[in-house]
Amino acid sequence: MSNNLTKKEIVESVYRRTQMTRADISTMFDIAIEVMSKAIIDGRNIELRNFGVFEQQVRKSRVGRNPNRPTDIVVIPERKAVKFRAGKNLFNALQDADKS
Repeated sequence: MSNNLTKKEIVESVYRRTQMTRADISTMFDIAIEVMSKAIIDGRNIELRNFGVFEQQVRKSRVGRNPNRPTDIVVIPERKAVKFRAGKNLFNALQDADKS
C-alpha cells in the first residue's frame, strides 16, 4: 500500500461519514478540484481555514547547468508553480506529530 492518499480513498472516507452515494461524492470532489484549479490559473489564492493556502507563484528565469555536461549553461525560463502554505492548525499538528 502506498503512502499517497488517493481520490478513491477520500471518496470512501467521506462515504463512510455521510449518507451520500460514492458517485455524488466523486462528482462533488471533481467539481471542487475544477473550481480550485480555475482559481489558481486565474491568479487567485485558495484559502482553506485551518488547513492552508494554495497560491500561484512565478519562478523567475535563471541559469542552470546540464548535470550530464556541466560545462553547458542552460537558461531555465520563468514559470508558474503552485505553492502551499500550511495553516496554523495543520502546522501545529505536524509539529506535534514530530514529537511523538
